Amino acid sequence: MLFIKTEKARQKLQPGRRTLGQRERALLLMADGQRSVTDFGELFGGRDEAGRVALHLVQEGYLLDSRPLRSAVPAPARQAPEAIPQAAISADTFDGKRSLATTRMFLFDLCERMFVRRDPVLAGQFRETLRESRDRESMLSVAEAMLGEIEKLAGVERAASIRDRILRLLPAEEAVH
Repeated sequence: MLFIKTEKARQKLQPGRRTLGQRERALLLMADGQRSVTDFGELFGGRDEAGRVALHLVQEGYLLDSRPLRSAVPAPARQAPEAIPQAAISADTFDGKRSLATTRMFLFDLCERMFVRRDPVLAGQFRETLRESRDRESMLSVAEAMLGEIEKLAGVERAASIRDRILRLLPAEEAVH
């Protein structure tokens, strides 16, 4: 998804208007229809955090996907944020190697980002259990426990998007739906 600013965003970026945080303003300033969440990831320490900020800005009506505006079918002058499907915003174009090892590394990274500051003891437990997990079942058991905690911390939608990512990281023949 390539983001562009709405008129509402342009107004918020006017001098003297500081109702948005620095991170949101930075993302809005860079949104030119040529940059995606991956490009914004460098500013936010990762693609996931950039995606979270971008999703918030889309929901608030500050950003739109520029691709519909480039299509041959004329787009409405101003598309409502509700018209942009949630899945399109969080869509991940992972094209790396699908494997249990890749999935496991993702889970270690997720553990660091989601739990180390909030609950170091829980993060340590997840890390230890992940270190001991050598097969698909034990690793996915840890993943489900982590997703349960993420659901409590960040909500059902966030946990579901991470679950989808895990399924995309698994080898195709091993993915269970």
